[in-house]
Amino acid sequence: MRKFIAVLGALVAAPLLAQTTPAPAPAPAPTPSPAATPAGPPLPRVAIETTAGRFVVEADTKRAPISSGNFLRYVDQKRLDGITFYRVVKVDTRFGFVQFGTNGDPAKTLPPIKHEPTTLTGIQHLDGTLSTPRLRPGTARGDFTIMLGDQRPSMDADPSKPGDNAGYAAFGHVVEGMDVVLKIFDAPVSKTGSIRGAFKGEVPVAPVRIVSARRVK
Repeated sequence: MRKFIAVLGALVAAPLLAQTTPAPAPAPAPTPSPAATPAGPPLPRVAIETTAGRFVVEADTKRAPISSGNFLRYVDQKRLDGITFYRVVKVDTRFGFVQFGTNGDPAKTLPPIKHEPTTLTGIQHLDGTLSTPRLRPGTARGDFTIMLGDQRPSMDADPSKPGDNAGYAAFGHVVEGMDVVLKIFDAPVSKTGSIRGAFKGEVPVAPVRIVSARRVK
């Protein structure tokens, strides 16, 4: 922030002391710096232990409170323990996404949440971004994706497009262990396997399981 300091340097000489050198004006007092804005509490982080290794994600509860809050409820209620990375979409080398979550299991799935588009949160689908997939806007529940590579603009909201243009709801990113996510992404997928008739060619041969998901203190 720029400081603008006004210097007042008027010197007044008395008529009878014209021969006297006037004393310099006192230096102006510096403008005080504004008080620093408190940084606030750090964003919550979650350590996810999997059969392929450990990675850590950070949920942006400030910009995407609904989506982040939903994810943290699944973590805090231990609903992600034992679930798998059941879908791997490989568009190219290190480009696509992995998907994990309750996969419709009624015993683990919470009610749906309101959709938070990227146009509202400002969080884009970049490499390592954590996001919530859905069918129609407002149907997202307990499934989550992690981006491999920059997935803009295909997964971001785009109001200029017709129809359903609200995209996925990005709400966080991987801060440690992206190599583990890449290992999950690179694992073999079945060419014929599917889940309830969906995701053909995207189902891992040996799905990676989440052992535990806990907040990092």
